[in-house]
Amino acid sequence: MRAIVYDRYGPPEVLEVRELPSPVPAAGEVLVRVRAAALNPKDSLIRKGKFRAVTRGRFPRLLGYDVAGVVGAVGERVTRFRVGDDVFGMKQAWAGGTIAEEVCMLGDELALKPPKLSFEDAAALPLAGLTALQALRDEGRLKPGQKVLINGGSGGVGVFAIQIARALGAHVTTTSSARNLELCRSLGAHETWDYAAKNGLEPGAGWDVFFDVFGNRRFSVVRAALSPTGTYVSTVPAVNTAVLHVLTRFSARRARLVVVNSNGRDLEQLAQWAHAGTLAAVLDRVVPFTEVGSGQAHVETKRARGKVVIAVASS
Repeated sequence: MRAIVYDRYGPPEVLEVRELPSPVPAAGEVLVRVRAAALNPKDSLIRKGKFRAVTRGRFPRLLGYDVAGVVGAVGERVTRFRVGDDVFGMKQAWAGGTIAEEVCMLGDELALKPPKLSFEDAAALPLAGLTALQALRDEGRLKPGQKVLINGGSGGVGVFAIQIARALGAHVTTTSSARNLELCRSLGAHETWDYAAKNGLEPGAGWDVFFDVFGNRRFSVVRAALSPTGTYVSTVPAVNTAVLHVLTRFSARRARLVVVNSNGRDLEQLAQWAHAGTLAAVLDRVVPFTEVGSGQAHVETKRARGKVVIAVASS
């Protein structure tokens, strides 16, 4: 099978297409014949060596965490899926490997793909959708009628956060560049602000949840803009945020760091919303398998509207 591989940390140019042996599913695993995969900032950060303390410089490394495809084989003890099922999901932890023609994943890292979704749209959902869901529902404890500000509403996580916050019954305000205000409105935001003109950080603004998707606001700056029991949630695994995640756990105003977890229950929730039309992917572009490097370079500009998806196979 073909896979995207790299042998050293560096720019997108270190990526190459390589022939590798086809994987064989172990007990509890599912072999997915990949139709589409998606890119995330996590891929680029790992490729640059930002998490080498975790990845430990082990090469060669494979790329990708989001996937949509068809079940090609199942290992022992797998009962939720059968050969031929259309599935989507997120590979957990740091191994990667979904930007390949085949990948083995744990059964609980997958869910059945809604029939009305294309493989490209389904591949865009898992990591970003799970991050938004777990940030708002679990870390932010967002409730119907509460106010949420999504800082960075037009990116990969932000477009899902708007829709999920609406599904949870919140009043949604977003900040984005001026060119993306209409996109945020079209996804359901009640108020859309150009971050160059208004950022929502005024003391007493009363946000029940401030979701810092873009990652450029610190808790110390946001705190005064929260409601008395408001929560700041960040996607950026900075040391300061991780420390505050612990220190403010029982405080009235809390700082939380969302660490996305791939699990079948939450993937099925995303699938239900997608099937109902409550949740839809926004694709910035679909990139051919052999041009993954250019796709990563675009993600790294932080100007992508929604997701960059990789077309792996058409049949």
